Amino acid sequence: MLFPTLAFHVFFVLVFCCNWLMRRAGDWRLIMLLVASWIFYGWFDARFVALLQASALLNWGAGRLILGQPERARGWLVAGVFANLLILGFFKYYGFFVQQVNDALLAPLGMGRIRALDVILPVGVSFFTFQGISYVVDVAKGRSAPARLLELALLMSFFPHLVAGPIVRPAHILPQLRERPWLSQGAAATSLVLILWGLVKKTVIANELAVQLVDPVFNNAAHHGAADLVWASYGYAIQIYCDFSAYSDMAIGFAGLLGFRFPANFNQPYRAASLQDFWRRWHISLSFWLRDYLYIGLLGGSRQSLIRTCAALFLTMLLGGLWHGASWNFLIWGAIHGAMLVVERLWAQFRPAGLPKAPLWLGRLYTFHVVTVAWVFFRIKDYGDAIGFLCRIAQGQDGAMIASPWTAAMIAIGLACQFGPHDGVQNLGRWLRGQSFWAAAGLVALVLLVVEGLRGAGVAPFIYFQF
Repeated sequence: MLFPTLAFHVFFVLVFCCNWLMRRAGDWRLIMLLVASWIFYGWFDARFVALLQASALLNWGAGRLILGQPERARGWLVAGVFANLLILGFFKYYGFFVQQVNDALLAPLGMGRIRALDVILPVGVSFFTFQGISYVVDVAKGRSAPARLLELALLMSFFPHLVAGPIVRPAHILPQLRERPWLSQGAAATSLVLILWGLVKKTVIANELAVQLVDPVFNNAAHHGAADLVWASYGYAIQIYCDFSAYSDMAIGFAGLLGFRFPANFNQPYRAASLQDFWRRWHISLSFWLRDYLYIGLLGGSRQSLIRTCAALFLTMLLGGLWHGASWNFLIWGAIHGAMLVVERLWAQFRPAGLPKAPLWLGRLYTFHVVTVAWVFFRIKDYGDAIGFLCRIAQGQDGAMIASPWTAAMIAIGLACQFGPHDGVQNLGRWLRGQSFWAAAGLVALVLLVVEGLRGAGVAPFIYFQF
């Protein structure tokens, strides 16, 4: 059930009405939202609803054991985190691991191949397992109060953020589950603007770039010239931003209409003037998760020697790349970001005194192109194909050209989004709040008509659904 579809809109209207009719019903309202979330998830594949339920039960049990047996709290914490990683590892990396063993170990020795099971990747498994890990760790560290099973199950299953985030911290969402929901006129207007803007970014900009430029070029790079490959690289950078930020905006908007407040997940990342700044703006909930639970919590962060700090930084990004999927190219993507973050850290430490700082525009240009080159490895799953793609650009190869003024306009609009007002959505929300009901309804209808007229047939799944 995708957000920009009629089926979801009908589903959400029903949930919205039930939510506010049951606003004084306490736990019954939470039960309704939980069942609705399971229906939403089961729409993709009903078999994995049981996995979602088991994961919530596992993490709730781990939290109870941590608090109930303080002398063994560390052991239960390790067991809880390991169990989550085991779920994630089996569904996401089992097939990749078996293939590597077959190709790198058994084949050279002339031994028979291991026959792998056909494992289907559950939608959103990376996100709900990270939600579970954050709950177990936060309870052990005293950063979050323990949750009842109903509350934790809803935290992990809540349909707006279930399949692609934002990764909401327990301490942020649990208090909201225990309060009576409220929805001010301003919050409703801002939520509506987020949903509409997300709809435009996904169904018009991201989908058009995918269909008209990115997919044809990346899927058949050998037949396209260097200029087309460059345009497609820029196009993918904008496509993945518009696609993923659209999901986050819509998730925050839908949650807002139900009375929940989610943190922002994107903040104009392509205006960043360094890789460190980029990761403060891109997929903020994942960046801060990796920082707090991995870089600082497990690897020591910057409270150690420079060499160990750089190693922790690189390893964090390497594991962040691996989190995205079972592919060497995801590791390369993470390694590129990790290496450049280390270079920036070393440059900040050893930059010659008196050397003037680079102008802001140059920092932004450098950062955008490093990120764009790394996206090539993210988009192309085969290492050799990705290197070939970049080599064709470097060699200025001739070939077919399909980039058009329309796709160039989509790229330009996507880039322009990075340099608008920081509080543009809030400003539009305040403006919409001041309009009459009929004026607001007419504006919403106009936006929907424009979207319907510009978008192509069908709606492609969000890119991050596969993670």
